[in-house]
Amino acid sequence: MEQHSLLTDSTVRQGIKNGKILFGGNKNLKIYGTLKCTSGKRMKRKNRVFFTSEEEALSMEYRPCGHCMKTAYKKWKNGFIQ
Repeated sequence: MEQHSLLTDSTVRQGIKNGKILFGGNKNLKIYGTLKCTSGKRMKRKNRVFFTSEEEALSMEYRPCGHCMKTAYKKWKNGFIQ
């Protein structure tokens, strides 16, 4: 996990281009999603973190976004209800 506030814009672009940054998350809400998510784009830079994989986000106890990752979110949510 890397904090956006500690990275330069060019480092973020390179990470995305090289496939090292695949998901973004909100460190306060503990939610992760795709980089194209409209909810994630509204997030403040100081709250944004980046992940290299879904497994990394899940291992850090982040949950999937209900907007851009509906299937994963439903699966996550149903796991807590049952």
